[in-house]
Amino acid sequence: MGLRIGKSVMLNFGNDLEPLFIFVGLSFMLAIGPLLKWYVVGMTKVNFRLPRYYFLELVPFCILFLMSLFVTKNWFESNDKEVIIVFAGFLIFIYLHFVFYIFLAGRIVKKIKKIYPKSSQTKSQSTVLSWLQLLIIGFILIWISYFLNIIDNAVPYITGPMMYSVVIYFLSFKAFQLKITEIDGNVFKKNENTELFHQLVQRIVGDKLYLDANVSLSSLSKLIHKSTQKTSEIINQNAKQNFNDFINHFRIKEAKKMLLGNKNHTISAIAFDAGFNSLSSFNSAFKKFEGTTPSLYRNNTLK
Repeated sequence: MGLRIGKSVMLNFGNDLEPLFIFVGLSFMLAIGPLLKWYVVGMTKVNFRLPRYYFLELVPFCILFLMSLFVTKNWFESNDKEVIIVFAGFLIFIYLHFVFYIFLAGRIVKKIKKIYPKSSQTKSQSTVLSWLQLLIIGFILIWISYFLNIIDNAVPYITGPMMYSVVIYFLSFKAFQLKITEIDGNVFKKNENTELFHQLVQRIVGDKLYLDANVSLSSLSKLIHKSTQKTSEIINQNAKQNFNDFINHFRIKEAKKMLLGNKNHTISAIAFDAGFNSLSSFNSAFKKFEGTTPSLYRNNTLK
């Protein structure tokens, strides 16, 4: 990414830039795609080790990089039809190659999301998938900004490196915020606790058990045939929440739908319909999760 930005800035502002730098910069586009795919696989696969045959995906990069070393300034600036055709061919191949790998990375994330639906994801799994989605969106924006430039200069050339820079800084901030360097594909490792947690969430969501004001740790324990202590451990380990927050998370999601879906329902009625025993406990839980009161949330959202 850094090399791409440097090359683009020099090309835009510099004079008589050697074609060597132009072609080397373009060749790195052929490396970014495979590296993105490998990273996504590594963040979604347990105990991932890079297979040797994966390195074959770097062959186009190696070929263009080596060819770049033999490009002369006279040949590049000759404006011959042959030069124009070769350069145009390189550009088309490079950008199709890049978008192909972005598509592959997106498919990997989509496949993992099917295996681990949002309702049954642990906090770490949700963090990884959210991060990878942001990463792919960032790459799409970068690709669009460069691709538009080669279509009759639809946007200024400098837009490309500017978009690169913005995306890199934003993703760096999000990586730091999400502490993404501290986790990897092992968060998708299946063990007994993870399987039981998924079963538990499926029952809670599927049967809407959270709407029952009397649902308890004991009643949930019976569903998975475990002790209350074991069930509490499973919830704490996978949801990173205690039992009350775990259940209230689903209740608040339901309450938000009710608040926006029927303006005639009172806050009290919604609180009890969502599974809370009292209005005060509903208000406390809502503020904890949403940072505001139910009435303010409704008023601000419906404006």
